[in-house]
Amino acid sequence: MPSTPTVTLGPLRTADLPDVGRFLHAHLNSRLSARQWAESLLPTWETDEEDHGFLLRADGDVVGVYGAFYSQRRVDGRTERYCNLAAWCVLEGHRAHGLRLLRAMLAQPGYTFTDLSPSGSVVPVNERLGFVRLDTSGSLVVHLPWSAGGRVLTDPARIQVTLGERDRQIHRDHARAAAARHVVVVAGGSSCYVVFRRVRRKGLPLFARVLYVSDPAAFGAVAGRFRRHLLWRHGIVFSIDERRLTGDPPWHAVALRSPRPAMVRGAGAGAAEVDYLYSELTCVPW
Repeated sequence: MPSTPTVTLGPLRTADLPDVGRFLHAHLNSRLSARQWAESLLPTWETDEEDHGFLLRADGDVVGVYGAFYSQRRVDGRTERYCNLAAWCVLEGHRAHGLRLLRAMLAQPGYTFTDLSPSGSVVPVNERLGFVRLDTSGSLVVHLPWSAGGRVLTDPARIQVTLGERDRQIHRDHARAAAARHVVVVAGGSSCYVVFRRVRRKGLPLFARVLYVSDPAAFGAVAGRFRRHLLWRHGIVFSIDERRLTGDPPWHAVALRSPRPAMVRGAGAGAAEVDYLYSELTCVPW
């Protein structure tokens, strides 16, 4: 009888990323090449952690991965340590070991854990482990084609000049992030820094998701110009806007009936303080 290979659990090191990239390309999302997967799991900001999550190997082959993005953020004058749970994929024959990855991730002390794009089957697992849902209620907004006053800055050097210290650091940290797009919108005497990503719905890459706005009140004044920029410059027809990030929706928005969940676990940060920066949403361009 052939022996059953031993499945070993260990940290996902930078040296493992080529193997992990090939694994995720083959078994999670083939729209990203193996190289894209490997590169996207490297954070573009400085971090003290040397690992990128955890992985399972059997006879030397990768059979499971749980990626992570670590960061340190200033929240209300204190330093908060975050661990963002990213791509979780385990081969069918090794699913019994999948929870070992999750337990290893959550056993790390001193972190606030976020899971910002959990699949439907992961949500109840997270809830049993103490995660709570963020308020992701929001709207689908169609981008109107007529002219809106103001201007949009996209050149990184010009963006840096216009931002305050905190937002300059956010921009520097995410300038090379593969999924993040950056603009500063100036209109009607208001200015707002916006980070967004292109997303797919029903296989169509016609949507943008707003990940961060520097000033929700100012965003309301510049949003029309921003959406026109998305339409004409990027061919993006719709935005998915969360009320807690972008404020009240415009008159022609349609409320989301089933907003995608996002979750957080940890006493260090309140749910209202959690945003989508320093995460897989800025780094992985699926």
